[in-house]
Amino acid sequence: MSQSIYGSPRVHCDLREDGVLCGEKRIARLMRQAQLQSVRGYKRPRYRVGMPATTAPNLLQREFTVEQPDQVWVTDITYIRTHEGWLY
Repeated sequence: MSQSIYGSPRVHCDLREDGVLCGEKRIARLMRQAQLQSVRGYKRPRYRVGMPATTAPNLLQREFTVEQPDQVWVTDITYIRTHEGWLY
């Protein structure tokens, strides 16, 4: 019926819709006696504090001219904040 998802307020509403007259506290008491509990929904994890960021040493010292290809590689990482979180 409710597949163990409903707690006493929802069970009470369902029973009222079906025409069964009973109180919500009675439903809660009967569910406690039968050791029935609702399954809690998924919660999004909060931000966790991790290790501090480390910076790589600047080996080029802003000298980007090289004699041959594939000797030096340079990159940039851009962070964009969205509603879903950070994009890299």
